[in-house]
Amino acid sequence: MAKEVAIEKRAKISQAQQYVLLAVLGASIFLGVAISLIFYFIKQISFNSEVIAEEDKSIVSYSNAIRDIGVCKKPKGSIYSDEELKNCRPDSIDVSSIPGTLRANIIDNLAANTALNSVPKESSSGCINPFTGKKYSYDELNEIYNNADTDDDLVKASELIQSCSALRIIPDAIPAFRNEEALLSSLNKIFLLTGIEPETLSPTGASGESNYGAMLKSISVRLSVESETPTTVGFLENVERSIREFNIERATIEWAQGGKLVLQAQASAFYMSPSELSETTQTIKASKGTKR
Repeated sequence: MAKEVAIEKRAKISQAQQYVLLAVLGASIFLGVAISLIFYFIKQISFNSEVIAEEDKSIVSYSNAIRDIGVCKKPKGSIYSDEELKNCRPDSIDVSSIPGTLRANIIDNLAANTALNSVPKESSSGCINPFTGKKYSYDELNEIYNNADTDDDLVKASELIQSCSALRIIPDAIPAFRNEEALLSSLNKIFLLTGIEPETLSPTGASGESNYGAMLKSISVRLSVESETPTTVGFLENVERSIREFNIERATIEWAQGGKLVLQAQASAFYMSPSELSETTQTIKASKGTKR
């Protein structure tokens, strides 16, 4: 009887040991899984925090660029909200509301310079005051801009200043894109100013980089003139005085019957290559050994 009780106790003890071993094993597995999950979530939180921090830097950078250039009015907070960007109208902003920005500095320091703006652009019919029949003066243009009540009036006043200001000399001399029609129009005005008609005037279709840098591109054009000697010489002088820069690459001058002078030339004009802005993508990886 005692032997049977001892065997039964030993069996129970062995069973209890198995239960304890299983419990310890289960607890160890649970603890290992819990620690792994903790490290995983810590890594995920750290990674997401890093991504959010980089996104915040990009948003702040965009907002600072918009504010510094003067595209929109100053934001109510530290960055522009979606609603502020949606309602932003760059052409209708009064520069007095964006002091210290690039646009304000340009207008204050250049566009407001009476020496530059005292003579509006002559070739623009829109610069003629319909009431006086004379060209707008700088003071008149400035008064129109300051008296604009609505956003639409401010846009129209801004466009009028841009078209009439003597600052138009810069984009007129070196356009911002390739425009063969505008080039031929400029040469045609020189012919009309000289009082002659060209024998031939056509673009060659060739273009390339100039000797002044990669940003400055060239466009070629051929022309032929046959006229009296003083007239042909006058044409060359007008080309030299033109606001549009021309580089005569090759030219032949021959005497023709009747004392006329025949000029055949190939010339190049210049324009700025368009500047392209592109977004950069930054890849952030969770692995420590990888590069960003």
